[in-house]
Amino acid sequence: MDTIYALASARGKAGVAVLRLSGPLAHATVARIAGPLPEPRRAALRRVVWDGEELDQALVLTFAEGASFTGEQSAELHLHGSMAVVQAVLRVLGRIEGLRLAEPGEFTRRALENGCLDLAQVEGLADLIDAETEAQRRQALRVLSGAIGQRAEGWRARLVRAAALIEATIDFADEDVPVDVTPEVLELIDSVAADLRREAAGAHAAERIREGFEVAILGAPNAGKSTLLNALAGREAAITSEIAGTTRDVIEVRMDIGGLAVTLLDTAGLRDTDDRLERIGIERAMQRADAADLRVFLTSDAPIQGIAPRGDDIVVRGKADLGGEGVSGLTGQGIEALVTAIGDRLQTRVAGAATVTRERHRLALERSIGAMESARVEVERGADRAELAAAELRVAIRALESLVGRIDVENLLDEIFASFCIGK
Repeated sequence: MDTIYALASARGKAGVAVLRLSGPLAHATVARIAGPLPEPRRAALRRVVWDGEELDQALVLTFAEGASFTGEQSAELHLHGSMAVVQAVLRVLGRIEGLRLAEPGEFTRRALENGCLDLAQVEGLADLIDAETEAQRRQALRVLSGAIGQRAEGWRARLVRAAALIEATIDFADEDVPVDVTPEVLELIDSVAADLRREAAGAHAAERIREGFEVAILGAPNAGKSTLLNALAGREAAITSEIAGTTRDVIEVRMDIGGLAVTLLDTAGLRDTDDRLERIGIERAMQRADAADLRVFLTSDAPIQGIAPRGDDIVVRGKADLGGEGVSGLTGQGIEALVTAIGDRLQTRVAGAATVTRERHRLALERSIGAMESARVEVERGADRAELAAAELRVAIRALESLVGRIDVENLLDEIFASFCIGK
């Protein structure tokens, strides 16, 4: 396997820049340009020299094969964060035979291929890098720690036990089996299926934590929606005007509310209109509002047409600066209470969030549940259906194995690793 190298820290001027190498020539390469290597996992200051010219002074770290992130022999050079220094060292590495620049996500891909991470952990690492809020950080770290793989292995072990019991009855079909295995098999299937149903039920909430919630601000024209959005965003994100129908398109502002990623949507004022462009804006507002996780209705003297609050949507009077209770983006009245109400409602939705965080995970769980349901039916039909029951259990097991990337994921890998930076 090639030895790969890449800048692992962000590009641009910084205090420190980290160059990472992984592969069979990693240690020899660092020794060639930086002199004697320190013991693995112990840092040492070394001069980086090429053709008699000193390029920099760097902190050198080495990791032994089997004890590194990739599972391979690897090393890091912690250079001064000058762009000129980084480019000089990269040029040198590019001249050394047997080395090549890493592709996006290749270090992590090698960790997967060498068994240091499972596929769910790789996805958790990608989410951790992209995390914007505290909730996203906690969730991604839980996935990266191997929580999905640990649970999947427990479910898989129980299904393997159930399949083994059934296959034992097939092997001894012509003999008297002293113990009826049906009760134990059904108990194993039922317990795993119940766990998977609970996990699948909480998958949507976990996915919303990862991707973020959408909260639509709705109301009649001139209800104060754009002014409220600007106040929440702390900047002039939307044009405000006394002229009705100013907002034609949906304006989005990303925020952190209560540790959750939230995209606020300022929508066109809802009313009957003959203006073709405004009507298009209203149609878009209705579509986004229908798909939003939560809606905030700003009431005013004019009625809100075409849509009604549902469930735990928030209804509050707008333009409270003109008098009375409610919220005002102009004076800030009621904004803190509104943000708290939004955060509280969204927190209730994530309280039952599952460990699985992606649509791929949920679909794998549902495939496994479906196969277990079929297996249960075959077990109840009697011993002459044992082979069919065992086959369905193998399908259920394979679905769980795909969850952590043991099988059937080659078509996903390029897409997943394309989202990684080159040094990761």
